[in-house]
Amino acid sequence: MNRIQPQMGAEAYKTYSIVAPASSHFRKATCAETDCPDYLNGWRVRVEGLDEELLHAAKTSGRRFVEMPIAAGETWLHFEAGQPCFRAGEHRLRLDKPELYLVRDGDHRGNPRRTKTRMHQKPEFWVEDFGEHQQNIADQIERG
Repeated sequence: MNRIQPQMGAEAYKTYSIVAPASSHFRKATCAETDCPDYLNGWRVRVEGLDEELLHAAKTSGRRFVEMPIAAGETWLHFEAGQPCFRAGEHRLRLDKPELYLVRDGDHRGNPRRTKTRMHQKPEFWVEDFGEHQQNIADQIERG
């Protein structure tokens, strides 16, 4: 990752973020709930691209498929639509929870003073905090 080299220590910075953590703002979901393209349309897997373990797992997964030899050295497993895909355990849906508006001391290098992260209760308070911080920086620059 390319970052601009900071001019001061991490203690001289504040980090403002708006987050929706996966652990609290999302839930597991089914293929049908997420309109998973593989679930809706079916999918295929090239046999020659799989190691023996993955091929065995695909064939014994309980999903309906047809093995289709296309040419010498090219065989595909075609899986029917309407069944969970192989990434079904990764599907998530966003819960109806508001984002978290956070302010913490420090930057990407950390929070050297180990101060507690502040969580604003309303987005407008976070915006106001951010604006005041920007104004303080501008005032300090003006003073020299």
